[in-house]
Amino acid sequence: MKFKKTILMTALSLALCGCSTQQPKEQGNPFFSEFDTPHGIAPFADITIEHYREGMLKGMEEQKAEIEAIINNAEEATFENTIVALDQSGQLLRKVRGTFSPLSSSNSNDEFRALQKEMSPLSSAHNDDIYLNEKLFARVKSVYDSRESLSLTAEQAKVLENIYDRFVNSGAELNDEEKARLRELNKEISMLQLEFSQNLLHETNNTFVVAENVDELKGLPQANIDAAAKMAEENGQPGKWMFNMQRPSCNPVLQYCENRELRRKVYEAYYNRGNQNNEHDSKEICARIVALRLEKAKLMGYENYAQMALKDRMASTPEAVYDLLMQVWEPAVAKAKEEIEDIRAEIRKEGKDFEPAGWDYMYYLDKAKKAKFAVDEEEIRSYLEINNVMQGIFHVANKLYGLTFKEVTGEVPAYEPTAKAFEVIDRDGKLLAIFYSDNFPRESKRAGAWCTSFRPQSYRNGERIIPIVVNSCNMTLPNSEGYALQSIDNVETLFHEFGHALHNFMRDVQYSSASGVERDFVELPSQINEHWAFEPEVLAVYAKHYKTGEVIPMELVDKIQESAKYGQGFATVEYIAASLSDMDLHVLTEIPENLNVMDFEAEGLAKRGIPSQILPRYRMTNFSHTMGGGYTAGYYSYMWAEVLDADAFEAFAETGDIFNQEVAAKFLNHVLTPGGIEDGMTMYKKFRGREPQIDALLRNRGF
Repeated sequence: MKFKKTILMTALSLALCGCSTQQPKEQGNPFFSEFDTPHGIAPFADITIEHYREGMLKGMEEQKAEIEAIINNAEEATFENTIVALDQSGQLLRKVRGTFSPLSSSNSNDEFRALQKEMSPLSSAHNDDIYLNEKLFARVKSVYDSRESLSLTAEQAKVLENIYDRFVNSGAELNDEEKARLRELNKEISMLQLEFSQNLLHETNNTFVVAENVDELKGLPQANIDAAAKMAEENGQPGKWMFNMQRPSCNPVLQYCENRELRRKVYEAYYNRGNQNNEHDSKEICARIVALRLEKAKLMGYENYAQMALKDRMASTPEAVYDLLMQVWEPAVAKAKEEIEDIRAEIRKEGKDFEPAGWDYMYYLDKAKKAKFAVDEEEIRSYLEINNVMQGIFHVANKLYGLTFKEVTGEVPAYEPTAKAFEVIDRDGKLLAIFYSDNFPRESKRAGAWCTSFRPQSYRNGERIIPIVVNSCNMTLPNSEGYALQSIDNVETLFHEFGHALHNFMRDVQYSSASGVERDFVELPSQINEHWAFEPEVLAVYAKHYKTGEVIPMELVDKIQESAKYGQGFATVEYIAASLSDMDLHVLTEIPENLNVMDFEAEGLAKRGIPSQILPRYRMTNFSHTMGGGYTAGYYSYMWAEVLDADAFEAFAETGDIFNQEVAAKFLNHVLTPGGIEDGMTMYKKFRGREPQIDALLRNRGF
């Protein structure tokens, strides 16, 4: 939400101190002692930007000293004095970053962004100082080379393997000249990824489409009209209606608004974020990032960046990724063409004669869906109030894993007034985690939905330290009556992100270096959780009319089930298109002269026969998954994990009980709890008893 300048400055100030009206206490840096708060949660209101800066700088100094102590240890390198010591180093730095990083995505402001830019090159250099340190690597390698003679547990063996691989993959075996160049590459890539992300945040929140007359909004739900009027008023344009590029603001226009010109303006503004030839344009940034990544990959001995990125993932090779994507691409395009014919039929019903464009797809597909299945998403929304949805999510977690949730909002530190806090209690009555549910968009929050943590699960002196987990989403805001009514897609997103949260709650590892799973495995816990969202017995628990409390009628449930696969052509094509563009850029072995990433993207998809009415879910200049880092050469992961999640849910369905406790226990023990102690395929086969099959995915998508 955009604020007038005077209000904005106040809001930014409040965001910095945890969105509290309280003034920070006059005291030392809170990071330099144990947090004297419930559950050791960061005292957000007491932390200033200078505390973050000071904490990160001191944290790096302390870790450097810890590294020196490992190197200078006169004793022979052992698992304990080298591997464990390295795994446990940098506690202060982790503590500070654990608070700063989540807030820089959800409660950012000018000071946060400035500090990010200041710290990015320092953090890159600090990381390189560790993993390019010859003496430190020599000790790590000494332990690794003697691993067969050590009596290590499975987790310890994995920690040793992961740390050794981290050094090798970070360039520890390069010569001095190569290491110097790698440092330069890491620094520049880090800065460019940050610049890309900050550009995208600005473009998402500050690209507006304005309607001058209420007649332009015909068909748009009243709640969205009211929100647009409020946004315009807050931006100094009372009497008008304004839409920014957050999905809760712009998507309803594309789905419901009768005004084709307004739909076009919103569509083009959304898909051209970062591609407007202004000061926040990211085309050249993207091209430079791709070139630097390729240079880094070649320096590390790979033909292209994708080979390097996939080395430690389940897919392993670019060929395996393309094979999966293209298996689904052709049936998805065929299904999309069927949908486009339905759209043409709807256009003709209105007595019009034009070829549908991208800004017509959602609008007319919604009409076609209503015609085919007599399903009205606006009617369904009235049963999907966000607080009830959250209770449904908690119900599923209770039925599967015995978890209960006690709201403690107001009893624990708050970083954002609209975020709710919960204690997560396991089936034995023990505190398992703290959970923050932060569901609504704001100026300081980036677009999308994600799961993060202020503190991961760990052990200290044999005691389990509970994780502090956050789901951050951009759901539809409450209407004038105070009810936040959600779309089917939003409900699936809430279930999805909570699946990530469950993974964080349940993980139980001794060493941080064994906590992570492969990038293309990480979406399994989130995506399988979506399967329960619209099961009839789950809907009966949470899908209640926001005014009457009436449980959703079975007739409407049946319509949801019948229509669930409709629109999958569009959804699948736009997703795979983005995945293919991501891969195409990162399998390049040479960078084309004057690379324009937008032209490259369009040409690659045109060759594969993408319908003209569909663009990639994210175009390259607003594709934070790949250009912001994190899912680089990895956006395919959602499809890879969908093979797993569709096949895994069938393990429940085959028993006739979607809450089958034996299957749930297997999923808990072999997928959610072990972290990365074993590789993903090993964990999956222990759960399922075999390798996954693609059949369930194709059935789920109606292919």
